[in-house]
Amino acid sequence: MSPAALPTLSIAVGVVVERRKADSPWVDFIWRGIAVLPDEPATQPWTVLREQDGTTLFYAGRATVDLYPSETARYRDNLASGNPSIWTVLSPSDGAWPYAVTAVTADPAEGEGFTEAADNLVEPVPMPEVLREAIESFVAEHHVEREFVKRKRRRADPEALARREHEGGQE
Repeated sequence: MSPAALPTLSIAVGVVVERRKADSPWVDFIWRGIAVLPDEPATQPWTVLREQDGTTLFYAGRATVDLYPSETARYRDNLASGNPSIWTVLSPSDGAWPYAVTAVTADPAEGEGFTEAADNLVEPVPMPEVLREAIESFVAEHHVEREFVKRKRRRADPEALARREHEGGQE
């Protein structure tokens, strides 16, 4: 991994997952990430936090929100959205629990990218205030405004499109 690809700041968080009884003949439960906790709680992964009316909340485990100087424009747009979010990503697991925490990100494009694997459960959850402040500081320190440069198309060369002779004669 090149030094430019390494995160400049990693923020530890805990992921809270909801398991809700499904009203469906095909699945028993619906799973989704619902929150991130600042810091890592001193709790074992998959500890039940609350059970009520067919819904169970679990502390699913630890993850880090990695921040990269090259992505500050996306973080800034997320913060300015009026509803800053953190995307939680749960992937199917063969372990004791049906899902594992795969990633947590403040980059909306990265969060969307995780939806390409159809089995992933990707949820935007509210960004805790302490994370918002840390990300704002990171953006203020590392953001460099880059001018958008529109590429110009090259004119087509009509001669390049002409019929060519192939080995063995003409077609």
